[in-house]
Amino acid sequence: MDLQHRKLINRELLTLQLQEKKLIDAAMKAKPVNWKAPLEEKIPEKVYSGLESAFCKGFALVFDKGRKLIELTYKKEQLQNDHILRDREVQTKGSRKDWKQMRKSAMRSDSLNMAATTAEGVALGALGVGMPDIVLFLATLLKGIYETAIHYGFSYESREEQYLILKLMETSLKSGKDWVRGNAKVDALLAEDAIAVCEEVFQEQLEKTASAFAMDMLLLKFIQGLPVVGILGGAANPVYYNKVMKYVQLKYRKRYLLRQR
Repeated sequence: MDLQHRKLINRELLTLQLQEKKLIDAAMKAKPVNWKAPLEEKIPEKVYSGLESAFCKGFALVFDKGRKLIELTYKKEQLQNDHILRDREVQTKGSRKDWKQMRKSAMRSDSLNMAATTAEGVALGALGVGMPDIVLFLATLLKGIYETAIHYGFSYESREEQYLILKLMETSLKSGKDWVRGNAKVDALLAEDAIAVCEEVFQEQLEKTASAFAMDMLLLKFIQGLPVVGILGGAANPVYYNKVMKYVQLKYRKRYLLRQR
């Protein structure tokens, strides 16, 4: 690796570290929303249990049986070829323009996914449909994550990669010291070669991630199950999509840069 290429990689890593610092600051400053707790207390326990179960089933369905269907919604082979070309340009020329183009390419599909999850969430919310929206929301979210992985040259088929994806999703919703601890575990996974993940560990992480989404989205999905006012619950889909993807994209970009260095 020549000196100029090394300098560009270090500059990209420095920019990324500054962006990560902003996420850390935001996570540490995050405060519970005052109006949510009193309303959540009025929601029956069986509703929460049902929501958590729906997320668990949704994750299991999308991960185990939905991947092939999700792949029909984007051109996987074309994305893989695009990465090969951009990676080659970064390796050979490695100009700031090439690095910027790789970042922009990874973010390009997000606007379409955001529009899709917004339209779907609002439409189902207006009809008072909450629970079925979970699978559709997760499918759109995983579509964005899979596309991001491909843009940076990583496969998402293995259990090990799916475990990492679940860890990324869970950590993105945390705040305070929980976020810091989760982020440290994610960085440890990024720094290592793939470690075998047994089915028991994978299922445990799936349940933890599902529980994190259920706890965070409980009130919103409960509201979405009410006709007309359910629009408010459905409108939260793009907010959560953006929150998760902002973290996921940063981490995949960091992983790519670390591999380059």
